[in-house]
Amino acid sequence: MTKKTYQFSRKGTTFYFDTDFSYIKTLVGENHVVIITDEHVFKHHKKKFAPRKTIVLQAGEAYKNQAAVDDVVRQLIEAGADRKTYIVGVGGGVVTDIAGYVASVYMRGIRFGFVPTTVLAMVDASIGGKNGIDVGLYKNLVGTINQPDFLLYDVSLLKTLPKEEWINGFAEIIKHACIKDAAMFKQLMANSLSAYKKDERLMSALIRRNASIKAAVVQADEFEQGERRQLNFGHTLGHAIENILELKHGEAIAVGMVAASIFSEKITGFKDTAKVIAAFEHYGLPTNAAYDKAQVFEVLKMDKKKEKSVMNYVLLNKIGEGTVHQIAITDLEKMMDEL
Repeated sequence: MTKKTYQFSRKGTTFYFDTDFSYIKTLVGENHVVIITDEHVFKHHKKKFAPRKTIVLQAGEAYKNQAAVDDVVRQLIEAGADRKTYIVGVGGGVVTDIAGYVASVYMRGIRFGFVPTTVLAMVDASIGGKNGIDVGLYKNLVGTINQPDFLLYDVSLLKTLPKEEWINGFAEIIKHACIKDAAMFKQLMANSLSAYKKDERLMSALIRRNASIKAAVVQADEFEQGERRQLNFGHTLGHAIENILELKHGEAIAVGMVAASIFSEKITGFKDTAKVIAAFEHYGLPTNAAYDKAQVFEVLKMDKKKEKSVMNYVLLNKIGEGTVHQIAITDLEKMMDEL
């Protein structure tokens, strides 16, 4: 097991890499623990959760909403959960979002930690303290920034993950490479999805590398006033089309990153859009999608990165170096029309 603690503004989060789910007992015990998971994870790992109280969510982004939060709160009340209760979110990004959000507001805040079970959650969604829910078509419009006490990484949990979810997660890995790690970009192109699936040690090292990138960025800018904005590369357009087209998160942000690369050509002089496209194609991700531009732009204008008449848009100077530019909403609409 490898352990690393990152200190944030209010508390530290300890990452436990290369360990086993059973280590949960050491971290939180069995009394006063409530596990929040989804129906897919529960189906595969039910025996791991006993004898702890387990709340099972419906799986999928469609259920990351206030109604799901209300139902979890109801079940916590019925279970007699109090300020000593410890919530552990076991699952993908939807589960960790809801678990973290509920823990942040239940009785004005109780302790929580995560066991991510998808590639996407391991490298991105469970890290950084953002815990949010969707409101209609608007992604993560309501939520909190509150860090978990721990993240426990058991790579063996990926064995039951469908191939499409592996692909989904690699979109965020490619994102990290594009904005922060040119060497990792080359490594990704030299390997393949099948290689990472077959080699647990190779995959574990890749997960640690990505988790470290995101944790370090969040540590430097927890509340997204500067550098953390770079983590939104591809997400402005990606979030706008994700719910409209009912795409997986990775698929949507892959399309968004290609669009951002094209915008970068015009604004920063970026020259490697073809390489970015090749990376997504190498990992089975889409690079474009058909959508109603007017409808998408209306959703995009509600993005949390908008400030009055400008959008803080993440672009690339070069592979491995992201940058944030303020783009006037009118200019952004014109560039979108030209895509």
